Amino acid sequence: MRIQLNNLKKCFGEHTAVDIRQFTINDGEVLGLVGNNGAGKTTLFRLMLDLAKATEGNVIMIPNKQMLAADLQQSIADPTAVPDEIDPAKSEDWKLLTGAFIDNSFLIDFLTAEEYFEFVGKVSGMTKELVNERLEAFKTFMSDEIMGQKKYIRDFSAGNKQKIGIVAALLNSPQLVILDEPFNFLDPSSQNQLKRILTEFNRSTGSTVIVSSHNLQHTVDISTRVALLEKGEIIEDIDNSDGKAEEILDKYFNV
Repeated sequence: MRIQLNNLKKCFGEHTAVDIRQFTINDGEVLGLVGNNGAGKTTLFRLMLDLAKATEGNVIMIPNKQMLAADLQQSIADPTAVPDEIDPAKSEDWKLLTGAFIDNSFLIDFLTAEEYFEFVGKVSGMTKELVNERLEAFKTFMSDEIMGQKKYIRDFSAGNKQKIGIVAALLNSPQLVILDEPFNFLDPSSQNQLKRILTEFNRSTGSTVIVSSHNLQHTVDISTRVALLEKGEIIEDIDNSDGKAEEILDKYFNV
């Protein structure tokens, strides 16, 4: 999926949280969003997911029709009915094409992990058998601490809640994945596993992945491109195909 941000602006009173004139996220990219606290990363995600209304401008999602035709998700009843362009603020057609985890409000904490995954799968048009098949790919990541525990999501540790949210976002192999600070609360082994999961997911599906993180090393490790935000504006758009983003980011954050 390709994303276009057009004169996108979000203000809270006199404070401008996001101000992006034109920016395109290309189909199949892994884009890392970095910036200090208050740079606008989470607000941008909320605008993309229609969790906040733009003061000006819009977000346009352009689905990958080849992926729809191949039916990689197995969740779109009529791929030909999906519009060529989708404005999330005006249409809900993007929802089955997108997986996201921003914070724990995305979870249903009175369900068990199994019930939650089954719910996410059902909403996405997946059979219980397909859900279980997809979950097998995350068995090591969940490390026998999530499935079969017979407890509600609210009773899991912060790290395991994070894992549940991430797995749910990837479950139906969406064309677009948005993860806000996914490495938070994870131990080093799980962080490295997550990097491998996201890299392999992008490689095998061709999906677009957008990740924000304060961990620059993890961001550089997985991203093909990095956008640096400051006061709501993208001040650096860095091609990371040659790994040069680390040097540029080090100079910025070590001032």
